[in-house]
Amino acid sequence: MNLHSRILVPLLAIAALGAVYAPAAEARAWVGISVGIAPPAPRHERVIVRRGYVRAPGYWRWAPRRHAYAWRAGYWMRARPGWRWVAPRWVPRGPHWVFRAGYWTRLGHVRP
Repeated sequence: MNLHSRILVPLLAIAALGAVYAPAAEARAWVGISVGIAPPAPRHERVIVRRGYVRAPGYWRWAPRRHAYAWRAGYWMRARPGWRWVAPRWVPRGPHWVFRAGYWTRLGHVRP
């Protein structure tokens, strides 16, 4: 077996394995949180208006390791002209509560 054969045979074997291997297609799906316990009432956060910014209010997030809600304090985001911020919220769905993350939406546009 000469030098070319020693290099060529393993490379062909690797190429053949690569041709046979086909990874699974990536699925993109929304993953939500559903909890059987209603969230506590929102905490009141006293804030001062800041020009050019929008306040994302605090909300209760689910802490799976603790099996309890944990408060996520509100924060400031730079305003986006022509857009408005829809705050994150918990929505009742049957006997459970489903978390809906906050998002930006164009003014006048309503998302269900």
